[in-house]
Amino acid sequence: MDLLVDFLLNFYGPTPYLLIFGILLLCGFGLPIPEDITLFAGGLLAYYGVVELPVMILVAFLGVMFGDSVMWFLGYKYGRQILKKPFFHRLLPDERIQAASKKLNEKGSRRMLFFARFMPGLRAPVFFTSGLLHVPFLRFFVMDGLAALISVPIFVGAVYYFGDQLDVVVRYIKKVEHGIIFMVLAIVAFGAFKYWKSRRKAEAGNPAV
Repeated sequence: MDLLVDFLLNFYGPTPYLLIFGILLLCGFGLPIPEDITLFAGGLLAYYGVVELPVMILVAFLGVMFGDSVMWFLGYKYGRQILKKPFFHRLLPDERIQAASKKLNEKGSRRMLFFARFMPGLRAPVFFTSGLLHVPFLRFFVMDGLAALISVPIFVGAVYYFGDQLDVVVRYIKKVEHGIIFMVLAIVAFGAFKYWKSRRKAEAGNPAV
């Protein structure tokens, strides 16, 4: 992240905004820079006074949403055909696409689209697969947007307000992400238990002859 910030600190005016937006957009194409690191960098630019915090949050939000929408569009428009390309096959391996498809089908697309933003490993596969399964774009955009309205201001704002304690900020944000992941797992476990209980009840009501 230090290299990214040092690079961005060489620019002024609208350029840092455009660079952050462009990097977040390219993250949707698999740019090997973690999205979270880019948001941290945006927060540090605001902390150093290079950019305005509210504008950076808006720019980061738009970059995240455009990048995610690109993944949805690729899945919707090209489907599995594009996965035959070596680049996209590495970016979206078969096992992650299968896992994303299973989660979207089993747990309901709305909840999964929301929580996918907090699961970096499944984020891109879920968004791509939602397009592949023709999940309506408006549903995808609203649920992902609601999650981004939480994550983007937290990531950028926390670094801005506590830039002199960056290590503390990073640990705190990781705890938040882990807490959300734990909540997702708890919801999944609860859903599985309800499904198992309903199956047992159905089997008890329909004994084999």
